[in-house]
Amino acid sequence: MRDFTWHVFKQTGDIEAYLLYREMHNLGAAELGHAPGTEEDEGNVADEE
Repeated sequence: MRDFTWHVFKQTGDIEAYLLYREMHNLGAAELGHAPGTEEDEGNVADEE
């Protein structure tokens, strides 16, 4: 389902599809024991100085 919402977002640019994709990603991360919104590829604000 997450891949489908990403595909819809890529094809249409629909922000609702992206938000649904992120919500499902965060829920999946929570099930695996990771804190929501902490991804390696998102970068660290402290690194942007």
